Amino acid sequence: MTTTNVVLSANIPGREQHFLCCSNSLGKSSQFLCIMDRTAVVPTRRGSSLPQFNTSTSTLAFDQHFTTNAKGILLLAEILSGMLVWILIGGTDYFHLSALCWVMFVAILLWILTICLLVIYLTRAHNRIPQIPWTTLSLCFNCSAAALYLVTAVVDVITVNQAIRGRHNYSCWAASAFFAFLATLCYAGSGYLSYRLWKTKEEEQ
Repeated sequence: MTTTNVVLSANIPGREQHFLCCSNSLGKSSQFLCIMDRTAVVPTRRGSSLPQFNTSTSTLAFDQHFTTNAKGILLLAEILSGMLVWILIGGTDYFHLSALCWVMFVAILLWILTICLLVIYLTRAHNRIPQIPWTTLSLCFNCSAAALYLVTAVVDVITVNQAIRGRHNYSCWAASAFFAFLATLCYAGSGYLSYRLWKTKEEEQ
């Protein structure tokens, strides 16, 4: 009879196991016996096999210096003058005149869009979405807004003549016409700045 001893080892996460295998051969019959040794245990870090999660939270970065440059100041002036246009008209009986209803629609629409544009620039969202041509979009918006406000101011001036001088409607409509012209100048200035920036980027390409 021939006896053969073989020691095998197997690595299992957190545990190293040894097998003692004995083979007994006797003629044509053979016996194979394995004994597992569990005494060797290799300590491992339980946390190493767990997935790591990033718990950091992203915060919005505000551009604190945007409102101090020419572009930011013009945006704030557009919001203020546009708000005064529709507030002054809204405090009168404008709904009897379809022209003033159109003035209200244009003033409120451009006011909301300008606020959205201000938030985008303050939070630097335009830098996070480079797929959108922000310079071209800003140029088109400012030029369109300047043209719409110019028509709005002219319509407002024509409507003032239909009111009685010295009455509440006359004073409010005259003031709204003034701020409409002021908003036109602000949007025209923003359009000029956008055009210069757009032209500079086109020359760099």
